[in-house]
Amino acid sequence: MKVPKVIRTYCPRCRRHTEHTVSIYKHGKRRALAQGERRYRRKQEGYGSKRKPEQKRFAKVTKKVVLKLKCKECGYILHRKGIRIKRIELVEPKLKA
Repeated sequence: MKVPKVIRTYCPRCRRHTEHTVSIYKHGKRRALAQGERRYRRKQEGYGSKRKPEQKRFAKVTKKVVLKLKCKECGYILHRKGIRIKRIELVEPKLKA
C-alpha cells in the first residue's frame, strides 16, 4: 500500500488541520533493568520449562503498522493506528498543476 509522506490532518495542539510528515513507527529497545524485564529473565533461567508456552501455530501473518505523524508547525507527534498490511511504501505527494 502506498502512503503519502505528507498528509493534512488535525493537530490537537494547534487545534486545526495542518500538514504532517508521515513515518513508520518503530519501537525502541527494551530496557534491561526494567522491573518486568528482570522478572521475565529470572523466571526464564535455570532448568525446566519456559515461562510461557511456545506457540505452535500462529494465526496472523502480518503486523499492524503504526504511522507516526509529526506536525510541521508545532512539532507535535501523534500515532495513528494502521491496518494489517504486508508491505507499506511512503511516496512523495503529487504536485497539483
